[in-house]
Amino acid sequence: MKRLIALFWLAGPALACAHAQERADIMVVDTHIDAPTEVLDGWTDLGQPAPEREFDYPRARAGGLTVAFMSIYTSAEQDLAGEAAAVAHRQIDAVEALAGRHPDRFALLRSPKDVPRLAAGGRVLLPLGMENAAPLGKDLSALQAFRDRGIRYITLAHGAANAFADSSYDIEKKWGGLSPLGRQAVAEMNRLGIMVDVSHLSDQAAAQAIALSRVPVIASHSSFRGLTPGFERNIGDELARAVAAKGGVVQVAFGTNFVDARGAANLQGLYQARNDFNKRAAQRREQGLPPEDRKAFEAHWRREHPRVSTTLEAVLDHIDYGVRLIGADHVGIGSDFDGVGGNLPDGLRSVADYPALVAGLRRRGYSERDVAGIMGGNLLRVWSEVEDGAGTKP
Repeated sequence: MKRLIALFWLAGPALACAHAQERADIMVVDTHIDAPTEVLDGWTDLGQPAPEREFDYPRARAGGLTVAFMSIYTSAEQDLAGEAAAVAHRQIDAVEALAGRHPDRFALLRSPKDVPRLAAGGRVLLPLGMENAAPLGKDLSALQAFRDRGIRYITLAHGAANAFADSSYDIEKKWGGLSPLGRQAVAEMNRLGIMVDVSHLSDQAAAQAIALSRVPVIASHSSFRGLTPGFERNIGDELARAVAAKGGVVQVAFGTNFVDARGAANLQGLYQARNDFNKRAAQRREQGLPPEDRKAFEAHWRREHPRVSTTLEAVLDHIDYGVRLIGADHVGIGSDFDGVGGNLPDGLRSVADYPALVAGLRRRGYSERDVAGIMGGNLLRVWSEVEDGAGTKP
């Protein structure tokens, strides 16, 4: 399998947009694009130019993107309302519809083994990652059902604790890491060949998931906490080393709030403010008082904490940090395009901009082998190892 992945890197124009990347041996694999959520919020045909979005086919081709993991995201609120499974299935339906509408431009991807065949003719390949395990409910048989629909990694929690794990954004931790169900889920994901994703998890939950998994794990879209001190959403050094020791990969996110220390402090502060708001809301309910206006609270907080801006160099700094910490074979990219409200670095605004990242890596002295690994080869290797270690084959 490792030889097969090496061939992916060298497969030429059928697998990468050579004129954009300057080399035919760079395959871009992005593990986190939030297009499905955006499509449900307002239908846009992403097979055509969609300038209001950050992912569409023409720009993906211009950027040399071959494998674009579509994020099947559900919120904590949808989990509490019992809506998460239905929302997830609708998002998967939307991705399937996109591929069905443009079979010459997109193809659903279930296994890294299928990349050479499906990418022929310039298709952008669409595997699925589930961001938040909430759609599983409390029945692990749902893992098989979602795997059958194409889910190939699962982020065990998102913005708040669920039935499986604590979130990095939780001020008070519910489980002290993984729940008993979360521990069972890791084992079943290993059996099914679904990658375990530790992005968004609390430190304890991530450490437990890494230790329990018998195959490599990923952080699908996490930058490095060493450059954003105190921001638990980014991965700490000890956890990053544990991911690498297991053979896994940390996929650097592009959002300004993940790569800039000022932005990270703002985002951490917002979650603390929301926690305080929720406590006040509970007290007001107990006292029979009318609720505060949540939208007004959010708007006021954002006025008091305006967005910061940064550049592509900040993303390169995180890649440099990760390579020094855990080695170039364990770092990749998970942009979070269409998932951060446009709060992205100058020079890295859409899927058309991967060539700027490639050029930046070369400018900083990375070898062609390391560039190919960071831009996609490392993730394909890990996915293949997880698939090979499964008890159930694709």
